[in-house]
Amino acid sequence: MSSVWKRCAGAALAAAVGASIASAMAGAQTAPITLSVDLTDAPRKILHATEVMPVTAGPLTVVYPKWIPGEHGPTGPIENMAGFFITANGQPVKWERDKVDMFAYHLTVPQGVTTLEMKIDFLASSALSGFSAGGSTSENLALLSWNTLLVYPDGTNASEVMFTPSITLPAGWKFGTALDKDGESGQRMTFKTVSLEELVDSPVLAGRYFREVTLAPEITPKHYLDMAADGPEEVEVSKEHIAEFDRLVRESGALYKSRHYGSYHFLVTLSDEVAHFGLEHHQSSDDRVAPKTFVDDQQFTLNGLLLPHEFTHSWNGKYRRPAGLATSNYQKPMEGDLLWVYEGLTEYLGDVLAARCGIWTAEQYKQRLSTIAAEYDNRPGRTWRNIQDTATAAQILYAAGGGWDNWRLSVDYYDEGELIWLDVDTTIRKMTNGKKSLNDFVANFYGQGGDTVPKVVPYTFEDVVAGLNGVVVNDWATFLSSRVNSNAYQAPLGGLENGGYKLTYSEKPNAWSAMANAQSGTFNFWYSLGLDVGKSGTVSDVLKGGVADKGGFGPGMKIVAVNGRAYSPDVLKAAVRDAKDSGPAVELIVENTGFYKVIRLDYHGGERYPQLERVSGVPDRLDDILKPEAK
Repeated sequence: MSSVWKRCAGAALAAAVGASIASAMAGAQTAPITLSVDLTDAPRKILHATEVMPVTAGPLTVVYPKWIPGEHGPTGPIENMAGFFITANGQPVKWERDKVDMFAYHLTVPQGVTTLEMKIDFLASSALSGFSAGGSTSENLALLSWNTLLVYPDGTNASEVMFTPSITLPAGWKFGTALDKDGESGQRMTFKTVSLEELVDSPVLAGRYFREVTLAPEITPKHYLDMAADGPEEVEVSKEHIAEFDRLVRESGALYKSRHYGSYHFLVTLSDEVAHFGLEHHQSSDDRVAPKTFVDDQQFTLNGLLLPHEFTHSWNGKYRRPAGLATSNYQKPMEGDLLWVYEGLTEYLGDVLAARCGIWTAEQYKQRLSTIAAEYDNRPGRTWRNIQDTATAAQILYAAGGGWDNWRLSVDYYDEGELIWLDVDTTIRKMTNGKKSLNDFVANFYGQGGDTVPKVVPYTFEDVVAGLNGVVVNDWATFLSSRVNSNAYQAPLGGLENGGYKLTYSEKPNAWSAMANAQSGTFNFWYSLGLDVGKSGTVSDVLKGGVADKGGFGPGMKIVAVNGRAYSPDVLKAAVRDAKDSGPAVELIVENTGFYKVIRLDYHGGERYPQLERVSGVPDRLDDILKPEAK
């Protein structure tokens, strides 16, 4: 036994003892923990909480949530927890952080004490990146993730610890949340008592410029679009977009044949002062986008997947959840090996729903699909790391970024997972002559007989295989395993072929690629020179094994001149066109950390951008997939 193992074993024994004490306390919980959060200082990027916890005398360990559902990693932002004071009957109680587990605090409850009062501040001053750890407030809005402002008894199940939460808002602010309000006094709102699990799963969006829209009002349970922005004009979503969200609600019912929530709130933050991402919850979603997303057609289209994706997670991820992610509390490590189902299938279904409800046209869907197919057909990192490993290692890959991503890979199980599930869908349609589809699997696997209250029903790989065999008998275990464990350079494009299309390249970018490049400020030479470059000439990434890589390029280098002319994207495009067939090589002057050199790229293939081309003689299954299902 090594010294490290001994130290960990000792810590584990102490944790086990603490857990048994905490479990005994939880079992005897006579009153809920109250949690009062004050958001009045949110514009100054600091949030305050007071937590009153029923206790019994003796040793106690409390913990700050570490493994946050939906973030797939130990991402609890404990580094921004501040001002942690504990008192009993007005007297301070000393706590000590565990020497191994930074998220655990040990203390002793004095004799005769039945409640502890805890003060916690959260510093909402993080950079605009990451998930709930990222920036979440501005002068006029705030997104409250409850897990950032609480502790709970170690070793207890999140579904069994009860909380009575409340919030105090700045004057004039309104809010949206899936929690049920239980009282109101001025700017203070109290919510009904819920489990810790439901509390952490129910963020609050609040703001001065706040608007709530009821969606598909004829449908029960009720659905709401809750928006907060930095200015009133940014929540003026058009009637056309509201109609598309109405159809999203209807199309989800037609697909899943069930709803597993009491109501559902799309919590949309429209601001550049917060981190941009989407995070799923059972009865709501935390959707953070640029301020003009709902009033600018290009931004609306490029962000069209977000709400359908997070909404789909209510079924796939929250109700049905991989067993390795269905942990009993927020301190237990998660196992992400089935994230290619959790996220990959959600990516596929979310994209399909975006087309079915009209957020995207069928042509926009296919253009986007061509960019995904081409990107993942040019990911050399697949030769050493399979998609299964990107799922297993998700907790270390979400923060990965920068150059050479195509060689390291990152969370590829999203978009490559989408290609795999398109392959599943078109295979079912092909095997059954169009009589069945992935829709049948989805309705059975995620519907399970109709509406239910929110709950978690875990699944395994074997459950997924059995569910697919319930639609059409096939060797689905081998079908799926061979794709997620493949180290082939090429992506799994069987879904395109079965769908009646093939991936090709042309000299002009499709409309989706043009929009995406305009939005990101980069220019795609990926399928020609093997690099992406910005307006200023800075290279953001280089394709491993591509022309630019072989010529000596690396991420971060800056192109100064092209064939003797000052760099601009148009000048580089012209040089690539001029070099086609027997033209001259492209000669570039490049700066790298203050040093200059000339790089010659002997490339003669012209500009290349991905497209989907219809294959004659194969049924147009892809277009069938995109047809609306709701009556």
